[in-house]
Amino acid sequence: MDTILASLNNAQREAATHIDGALLILAGAGSGKTKTITTRLAYLIQEVGIPPSSTLTLTFTNKAANEMRTRALALLQTPLTVPPLLCTFHRFGLLFLKFYIHHLGRAPTFNLLDTDDQKRVVKKLSPTLLAHYTPAQILGFISSCKNQIISPKQAIQEANSQKYKDLSLAYEAYDNFLQANNMLDFDDLLLLSYHILCANEQVAREVSMQYNYIMVDEYQDTNYLQIELLRKLCSTHNNLCVVGDDDQSIYSWRGADVNYILNFSAMFAKAHIIKLQENYRSKEPILRAANALIAHNHNRLGKDLISTQGDGEQVELISSENEVQEADTIATKIQELISQGESPQEIAILFRLNALSRSIEEGLNRARIPYRLIGATRFYERAEVKNALAYFRLILDYDDNFSLERIINIPRRGIGKVTQDKILATATHQNLSVHKALTQGKLDNILSISQKEALTELFATLDILRECLDKSALDFLEMFDEKIDLLSTTKNTQDDIDRRANIEELYGYFRDYILQNPHLGLDDFLNDLSLSSGLDVDIENSVCCMSVHSSKGLEFSYVFIVGLEEGFFPLVRDESDIQEERRLAYVAFTRAKNKLFLSNVHSRFYKGRREELGISRFVREAGILPNKQSAKKTNDNNAHTFAKGDVIKHKIFGMGIILAIQDDKLTINFGGNVRSIMQEFVQKV
Repeated sequence: MDTILASLNNAQREAATHIDGALLILAGAGSGKTKTITTRLAYLIQEVGIPPSSTLTLTFTNKAANEMRTRALALLQTPLTVPPLLCTFHRFGLLFLKFYIHHLGRAPTFNLLDTDDQKRVVKKLSPTLLAHYTPAQILGFISSCKNQIISPKQAIQEANSQKYKDLSLAYEAYDNFLQANNMLDFDDLLLLSYHILCANEQVAREVSMQYNYIMVDEYQDTNYLQIELLRKLCSTHNNLCVVGDDDQSIYSWRGADVNYILNFSAMFAKAHIIKLQENYRSKEPILRAANALIAHNHNRLGKDLISTQGDGEQVELISSENEVQEADTIATKIQELISQGESPQEIAILFRLNALSRSIEEGLNRARIPYRLIGATRFYERAEVKNALAYFRLILDYDDNFSLERIINIPRRGIGKVTQDKILATATHQNLSVHKALTQGKLDNILSISQKEALTELFATLDILRECLDKSALDFLEMFDEKIDLLSTTKNTQDDIDRRANIEELYGYFRDYILQNPHLGLDDFLNDLSLSSGLDVDIENSVCCMSVHSSKGLEFSYVFIVGLEEGFFPLVRDESDIQEERRLAYVAFTRAKNKLFLSNVHSRFYKGRREELGISRFVREAGILPNKQSAKKTNDNNAHTFAKGDVIKHKIFGMGIILAIQDDKLTINFGGNVRSIMQEFVQKV
């Protein structure tokens, strides 16, 4: 036992040796949660004598499951004939259904669909429906329903608009198709397992008794379906050990709910809570800032990280005039670190929105610093950006079949893949561009009346845009956005927010390019992109660039967080969302081991236009004050006091009236929309 527990601190040891009853291990960032949970598994097997087959450990990724399995087995003194079941939620569902799906009258020889397969199924649904909703929208709705345990019938009954009725009918048709063809998607692995356990008490009892000791990693990321499945698995006992951190719950847009970890004690009787607060990753100044920041959240269990790494360099604030200066300043600091012997892969640049990577990528390119964009596509390679660029090229050259092929049905024009292939084949066979083939009537036998009208209308729209471009490149963007409307299908998911921001970032970059180079045009802009968007150096030993969401679970010696302005980070301002934004910033802060850099700019492209922006509240909440120059600029702009009833102006929300004042916060009515705003972000009128 001493060998297994020897390297644990007191809190870790207490958690690892807890045997019976519900246990919440509240594990702060860098506190050794994986070490603790794997040691507990080894302790139960080797010291307590629990059969490995009686344990079940659930994770969210195969990578985490493999790492935990390797570490747990390495702690055991003797090899096991039957290893413990340590897998993802969905793999458990797959194994369960192989044994029990016959209770639903279905064969265990079902086919499991991947994402592409799901899209192919959706495309077999009603053509009318597909004309109004993308496969991604339909599948997103279906997944959301399944993870909330809502059946197609229930979804149809509860639909409160035509949109949700349409999507619910699509859900029903999709579900019927899967059942008729004995197919399952990933959500079904958990949903059908849950239904079987609900409908068959004996099965539920057998499975619960088989897995007497259940552990769950990253518990803060669980959703409603996963929680209800866990309840069923624990129906004959209360031996559920969960590991998680309420301060790192950042996936509400995926269905995760922080309240499940906050209310763990209420859901599972007599639950014991152990806090892991000793941090083995970060220097003390980093944790001091992170603790100060997250303390502003009121919806949390509460803990303070304590550094075991000692003192270090203070958190550094980088304030720049704009995103170009920001990128160049960061690149210079990275060059200094590398020249001092630091490894590039130990340096990370994190951003709240993927669109912010564009200026960072270009700054690193200018400085010839190799980088990798992790968890995202390079800015100019993102689908929505490539779509816009394809339109730009087509406006300049109607005979550009390659660009036309990309956007011929974006936005949707009722020209499907089969018809597209016929159009291109016919035009190519006659050695014509699609545009010339259309105008010469060579496509009349291929296109329906509506398709020909749609394609003719496309080129008529391009005529208008080309004429506008000839007069004013800046006015052209306004009309392009109005006529083409590449953002018409976006919703409010994180991915769609990013897509919208990426398009607006491209628009803004083009505006800036024209303002700085009034003698140049759209063709010059496209040529410059072609020359500068690549990186000609080896990227193996590279700086890591990624969104904050992608960085969770990773660590780096040096971390730069860009975009710390109100409107970018935090991205939202209502009270429920601001707490998740703050948790997201906390995750970003705690990725750093040796030094943390926070970067803000005084102006940045915002929705395609350059906007003056205030520094993020998170910088102040973390106890990191702006430099003197920035502080002076803020004070000069607000060299007055406010009073109730004052009329003020906010750079984003416009005119408003002060309703109340508390310390440095103002409660302001913006035309019926009441918000709480820091004083320095408004001005008297």
